[in-house]
Parts: sequence; C-alpha cells; structure tokens
Amino acid sequence: MTQLPILLVDDEDGIRKVLSISLEDSGYTVDTASDVESALSLFHAKHHPLVITDIKMPGRSGIDLLRALKQIAPETEVIMITGHGDVELAVQSLKNDAFDFIMKPINDEVLTFALQRAQERILMRRSLQEYTCNLEELIERKSTQLIEAERRAAACQLFEGLTSSLSAFASNLDNLSVFNQMPMFVSIHNRDKGVVTVNQHYRKRLGDLAGKKSWSMYVGLEDGEKQCPVAKTIETGQAQRESRVVRCVNGNDHAVIVDTVPIMSTDDGVELVLEFMVDLLEAETLREELRTTRHKYEQLFNQSPCFISVQDRDFHINSANARYIENFGDFTGRPCYESLMHRQRPCIECPLQQTFVDGQTHQLETVVTNRKGEKVNILIWSSPIRDASGEMIEAVEMITDITQIRKLQDRLTSLGLLLGSTAHGIKGLLTGIDGAIYRLGSGLEKRNFDRMGDGFNDLQTLTDRMKQTVLDILYYAKKRELNWKEMDAARFTMDLYASFAAKAKKMGVILDLDMGAVLGSFKVDKSILASALGNIIENGIDACAAHPEGKGRVTLKVYADLGQIAFRVTDNGIGMEREVREKLFTLFFSSKGSSGTGIGLFIAHEIVTQHGGSITVDSEPGKGAVFTVCVPRELSVGG
Repeated sequence: MTQLPILLVDDEDGIRKVLSISLEDSGYTVDTASDVESALSLFHAKHHPLVITDIKMPGRSGIDLLRALKQIAPETEVIMITGHGDVELAVQSLKNDAFDFIMKPINDEVLTFALQRAQERILMRRSLQEYTCNLEELIERKSTQLIEAERRAAACQLFEGLTSSLSAFASNLDNLSVFNQMPMFVSIHNRDKGVVTVNQHYRKRLGDLAGKKSWSMYVGLEDGEKQCPVAKTIETGQAQRESRVVRCVNGNDHAVIVDTVPIMSTDDGVELVLEFMVDLLEAETLREELRTTRHKYEQLFNQSPCFISVQDRDFHINSANARYIENFGDFTGRPCYESLMHRQRPCIECPLQQTFVDGQTHQLETVVTNRKGEKVNILIWSSPIRDASGEMIEAVEMITDITQIRKLQDRLTSLGLLLGSTAHGIKGLLTGIDGAIYRLGSGLEKRNFDRMGDGFNDLQTLTDRMKQTVLDILYYAKKRELNWKEMDAARFTMDLYASFAAKAKKMGVILDLDMGAVLGSFKVDKSILASALGNIIENGIDACAAHPEGKGRVTLKVYADLGQIAFRVTDNGIGMEREVREKLFTLFFSSKGSSGTGIGLFIAHEIVTQHGGSITVDSEPGKGAVFTVCVPRELSVGG
C-alpha cells in the first residue's frame, strides 16, 4: 500500500529529526514544522491527509492547530502527541475530532499501528466517496436516458397527431388559417406526387393547382418527376431545399426558394409532403427598400448641419455622425462628459441626464473646445430613442454651433452694457461742463479774470474726460487704433505692481514682484494694457483671499527676450477645472458666481489680442493658477 504524505509538527528539533527519519524509513514522505503558523502555511500549500502534532508548544497549542485543520479540511486525520501528565488535554483533543493520541516517549510500533489505522480510514472514506460519485453519475445518466425516451415518445405522439390533422385538412387548406396568413406559397402533396390543396396566396398568384402533378408549376423541369422537390422528399423521406422558377397566372416567371417537409405515417413511410415557396422577387424588393431607407437615414445622419451622437444611459457614445467626428473627434465607446466636456463626472445640468429621467426633450447652452482647440458656443438638444415596445433604450444628442450668433449678441450686449454703465458718468460730466460754462460766463460778465480762468480750466479738463469716455465706448463698439507709445518695461511693471500692492495687503494676500534685471522697452497702449494685466492680478488676489491657512500669495514675474515681454501671474488660490479654464475668456462667464460680471477677462483677452499677444492659463483644482501674457515688443505689420 502506498504511504500517504505526513505533516509532523513539534517545537523540539530533536524529536522532529528522529521521528522524520523513522517515518521516512517506513516509506512516508514527511514535511516538518516547528509551530502552528508554519504548519498551517505548509498545509495550505500541500493539504496533507495525515498530521502528527505535539499538544504542548510555545504560543498556539496543538489543539489550536487541530481546530484550524478541521475547519479547513475536516477529512484530515490528526494524531496527537502528549506527555503522561496531559491525559486531560488528550481527551480534549479527541473531543475536537482527533483520530488518536500517543504518549511520550513514542513507541515506534504504536505510532506505526496508529498511522496504518488512520491511513485505512482515509482510503476507505475515499473509496466510499468515489463509489457515491459513480452512483450519482449512473443515476443521472439513466435519468437523462429516461427523459430522452419520454421526449421521443411525446414527439411521436405529436407527430402522429400532426399527420392525422394534416391528412384531415388536406382536402381543403383554407381550414388551416395559419397557412393562409403566411406571405408565401404553401401547398400539401400526397404520396402519389399530386397537389392536394394550396393556401390563398398560392391560389391567387400561381392558380388553384389542386389535382395537378407536384412539378406542374415549375418552369424548365425537363425531367419532370426526377427533379421535383416533392418527389425527392417522397423517395428519400428527407426534407429538401432548392432554387426553382415558377410561372404566375399573369404569365410572369418568378424565382423561388422551395422547402419541402415530409409528413410520415407510422407504418407506410411518407404520408404527405408540406411545401413552402418564398418569392425571391418580393424578398429582394423588401431588401432594396430596406437598403434605400438605411441609405437615406445615413445621409440624413451624416449630412445634417448639426453634430449628432447617440448615447446610452451611462453616457457612452454608441455612434456619432461625420460632422461630429470631424469637429470634436471619434469618441465612440467613451463617456461624453470625459471626451467632450473634459470632466470626471456627468455635467450637473446635462440635458441627456434629464431626458433619461423623464423621457422628455431638454436643451442646454454651453461652451466646448473642438479638436482644433477653438472655443465653440453650442446649443444642445436631447431626445429619447425608444424601441418597438416604447421603452427608452438610448438618447440622441443634437448640437448646434451658435458661435457666430453669440459673437454678434455678445458684441451688442457688451455695447449696451458699457453704454448703460457710462451713462451716469457722462451725465456727471455734462453737469460739470454746465457748471464750468456758468463760471466762465459769470467771470466774463463781471470781468473777473480769475473766475474766467477757473471756468476755462474746468471746461478743458471735463472736455478731455468726455473725449476719453467716448473713445472707450468706441473701443468696445469696434476696434480702434491703439495709442502706441514706447514704454520702459521696468517702469510699466513697477507702476502696475504699485497699483495693486495696497489692495493685496488690505485683503491679507502677499503680492510679490519678480522682475528681470534688463527688460528693455516695448510699444504698447499703456492704459488699456495695464487695465488687462490688472484684471488678471486682481482675479488672482480674489482667488487667494479665502486661503484656508491665510497664506494667500500672488507673484508677478516679468521676463523678456529679443522679441517679446512676458508677464506671468501665479497664485496659490482655489484653482480651476478644465471646463472652467476653457470658458474663462467668454463674455459674461464668471467663476465667481454672482460676485463676478464675466466681463473683465473677456476684455483682457481682446486687449492682449489687439496688441498681437496671447494669454495662456494653467490650473488644476486646489493647485492655484498661472496666467501668462506674452506681448511683442513691436506689433508686426500683419498684426
């Protein structure tokens, strides 16, 4: 008998060595462990059927190991080793399903006998399990055979019933209403190869051929019976499928697919033959109509002036039209909010999400970035797509580019807003001019030269201010020529820094200046460029004012090369998501909520662009923002 492998567990190295040698001499394969943890590790790896363990060991005891082994593999047989004074522990181990216990010092014959009995018990259990398993397989196989026999008997009964029914109705197929509803040619033939009856569709198109030979309807059957599908089925008892040509009552020939099915009698072979013929012309007509409809749909889908996508409930894009892919990219299989909106989660006001909730049409106006990096104002419409049962399975999202419309509206809105905001200022200037004219007239009347001088000076000052106000309005109404002046970049920067140092200090924000030693000069319109840069610095100060540790910091760094001056404004404020960054320079978009007008950065972008420069933004949520404004030293002729 082949000896089973053994796991020997004892904390004494000497006992492990002696017992291992003795057991290996008896033909056993032995693995040893010095404690419970290493024993369990070995057991998980090899699943020993026999375990010999000492009861008393440092840390966890042999009884702890016994309990653990029985939970893992209840069929494992465990023999306990105990001293003379540990009888109570030995009894406890037996209560925990130990196979046997051996007293120290260990007698080889006693151990060998215990191992033989344990091994016999294991092998007997395995034999019983194998016999039980074989018995279950035998029962299952016999049950399957019995069920199959019952199915065959039921099928024979059903077939006999069908044959009987068809035989009864063979004289008049009109009684079988199900055949008359089929849009195909159905006929029944007898074993003498004659047509018994036909359905209504057959009678209308091919004629009432009852009583004719089973091949009389075919065109080009030179050999007649030998080529007839019904005759072949009667001869072989097998179903047939062939392509044939039949002649209609109007004289037209039609290609058909013929299927014949034998109806067997219980004793005499084929009793009847059921024949089905499908008109290929009708099928081809339907296929052509389907192709035409699909082509029209694809043309409508791809040639539509809108960007169209079809999405599932997880907002994955299942398909998109050519215009969508051309402008935004092929995002098939990807979530819309990640690929188009550059977000990590669905948009809060997503119209598609609302459509999936209530099944209605919704819309949203927003700004996205196309694959060229351009900002696009879009109007989104969402609508449900339902299956034949009316259940909503997908939704379609139609996007319209309204960028040009919004540019015109923004320009008109901007002009109206600026006119409204300057109305009170102009009114004040006019009031001041009236006062200056009054003082000038009064001085002339009284020949008071001091009064005349004051009135004239006031009138001149107020007229200059009125002129500048009108020029500002014209700047936003349409582009005007800039007042170019050669400026020292260092002086320009110092003046810009000084303008905002006091505000930063008041708001508890540190405003640093990092300026290159040699910046040189550049040609700019000082007042409006300072206004654009000042707006960016002011935004940075506002973003840092709510710093959680009161350590808000904004740094204005200025550096230059031969071609341009660069102004970099860095803050450690709240930062922005990509969606916000892409909309920053859109008119009336503000990340400050109700506290912002959404005009400042739009105007700043316009000013820098008119100077031939550029603005870039780098920001992430919680990591502040970096605005970089690059202005050429001189505007090129093409600019």
